[in-house]
Amino acid sequence: MSLRVLSVASEAVPLVKTGGLADVVGALPAALAPHGVELTTLLPGYPAAMKALKRGRVLHSYDDLLGAKARLVAGRLGEQPLILLDAPGLFARDGGPYGDAGGNDWPDNWRRFAALGRAAADLAGGLVPARKFDVLHAHDWQAGLAPAYLRFAPQPGSTPLPSVMTIHNMAFQGFFGREHFPALGLPRAAWSMTGVEYHGGIGFLKAGMEAASLITTVSPTYAKEIRSPEFGMGLEGLIVSRGDRVRGIVNGIDPADWNPASDPHIPATYTASSIARRTANKRALEAEFGLEPGDGPLFIVVSRLTWQKGMDVLVEVLDHLVGIGGRLALLGSGDAAIVAGLTAGAVRHPGRIGLKFGYDEALSHRMQAGGDAILVPSRFEPCGLTQMYGLAYGCVPVVARTGGLADTVIDANLAAVSAGAATGIQFNGVTYPALADAISRAVALHAQPAIWRAMQRAGMKADFSWASSGRAYADLYRELTGTS
Repeated sequence: MSLRVLSVASEAVPLVKTGGLADVVGALPAALAPHGVELTTLLPGYPAAMKALKRGRVLHSYDDLLGAKARLVAGRLGEQPLILLDAPGLFARDGGPYGDAGGNDWPDNWRRFAALGRAAADLAGGLVPARKFDVLHAHDWQAGLAPAYLRFAPQPGSTPLPSVMTIHNMAFQGFFGREHFPALGLPRAAWSMTGVEYHGGIGFLKAGMEAASLITTVSPTYAKEIRSPEFGMGLEGLIVSRGDRVRGIVNGIDPADWNPASDPHIPATYTASSIARRTANKRALEAEFGLEPGDGPLFIVVSRLTWQKGMDVLVEVLDHLVGIGGRLALLGSGDAAIVAGLTAGAVRHPGRIGLKFGYDEALSHRMQAGGDAILVPSRFEPCGLTQMYGLAYGCVPVVARTGGLADTVIDANLAAVSAGAATGIQFNGVTYPALADAISRAVALHAQPAIWRAMQRAGMKADFSWASSGRAYADLYRELTGTS
């Protein structure tokens, strides 16, 4: 039996991307199609998205959607169905999807994403008779009110519809002042601990977690971690109260985009059986970052430069990394203090540390193809994608043992190395001693070519495509709908 699912989110590749959320939302339709699920994606009508939607068809017009004129415009993105919420007063503005060019959040984000949630609940509830859905799937806080609207203010005459709330990062919760509640169009019953109220304000993510039939996170380990105060960010009690209604499904990566055998962005393509060809990519990457060429390990970092990502500790270990024979190529942007610390390190170690600030998709491919090891020292990481890209490209991950990093990387302990199963290096606790020791282990293993090549090949042979994850989501939808 074919299932019809409405997926609602604030971003999706290739239309708009600020992080991994977009990769997941963009990949899900194709991942679910082989499992009998037709997934329609609902996104805000940002200018770039509206421009990309050619020959869109208006499904419905709102005279007043939370104070804005809006239309639901349907089309296709490649082979997949797409609906955009065309509301110029909310989304047609310069800057990013969440803030202006200066990095300041739009002050009306509460209204912008409440409107997205309202439209999603309307669609799921049968607003457009020709578009029927069996499940509503909401992603992160920007879509968090969709399950709440579905529960507290459904379309008149609609039948109850199951919903899924996926948490991509618990740290971003969408909290707004109580004064906005009257404008949401929700009944008074929604203002409660089991509704949208959270610490005297409106919690968008919290509302979705309360209202959804099931909560998912993007790795099994993160699903366990968020039950604790350290990772639950104040919502651990709610997670615990939902019991087995909280599940973890690891994200996948798109092998069409991330495949070293056919990647158009890299100087030399290669496979697990021709891994020696990576040397040409390493030489090219050294030149691109102004690094001294050498046979010692070239570490890479592709990351937001934030506390969450452990970049403050990376700054502390730069001298150690260089002192034991390593070099570093880094691509990222973020906190000014971390940028300053990295820059100072590059000044101390010219030719050993190369930095590029910003983001460049093609360069990130070249870094995975040319680096020996990728550092991912995150304090928490719901899933993480860069370590999976590293595995696919033979760029050995050095990761903190948390969330999806723990679920996707097999530590090079003695047993795993002996069995040929090791794919990377894990360490506990994001501290100077722990990260420095992990880097030292990487340098020592790199000096043993047979072991290092075995780790690279084991990682490259692992399957991190969307095949198993797509099946897991399809099974989840069928569990909710009672179908098989």
